[in-house]
Amino acid sequence: MIDLYTWTTDNGYKARQAAEESGLDYTLKPVNLRKKAQFDPEFLKISPGHKIPALVDHDGPGGQRVTLCESGAILKYLGEKSGTGLYPDDPMARIKVDQWLFYGSATFTTLAQQYGLFWGRFDEDVPAAKKHYADVLRDMFATLDRHLADNEYMAGAYTVADISMYPDTHVHGAGDIGLDAYPNLARWHDAIAARPAVVRAWEPFS
Repeated sequence: MIDLYTWTTDNGYKARQAAEESGLDYTLKPVNLRKKAQFDPEFLKISPGHKIPALVDHDGPGGQRVTLCESGAILKYLGEKSGTGLYPDDPMARIKVDQWLFYGSATFTTLAQQYGLFWGRFDEDVPAAKKHYADVLRDMFATLDRHLADNEYMAGAYTVADISMYPDTHVHGAGDIGLDAYPNLARWHDAIAARPAVVRAWEPFS
């Protein structure tokens, strides 16, 4: 059984989507960031950097208990363990998945979070920063749109690479910025949004 610690953030939704898509049994463990629950001493044993998502797999490799943080690592772990192709077995396919998984984890979400900070959460109005990160996000959308003109999904088949970029595209692209200027990205977004596992992953916490 897997315990998944998460909240309603872009990285939090990534892990929840991966868990739903994996088909593995898991228990959802909400970590209320508004109440600073990420600083609970017990949670810090799982995620030393007090970040969500995190997971505990009580039946990891060789039956060992696994604790894991960092969204990209969690996506890879769940995809690999599930055996569903979310993280493929073929070495050449993995190379493609890794490229876009790392882009989604290290570049896309990192910069999209800065956009969200200055446009939605920062107390001060900083026009220069808002313009900068809006331009950056649109440039990244354009990058994905060009790639998806010749690819159904980011690495060919649907994988954790797609999951790594869907939440920020959904929040900002299908929301404030819009996807009208990016038809291939819009097609990709809508196809993922319709997946039953994704619908479940975005349901409110019970």
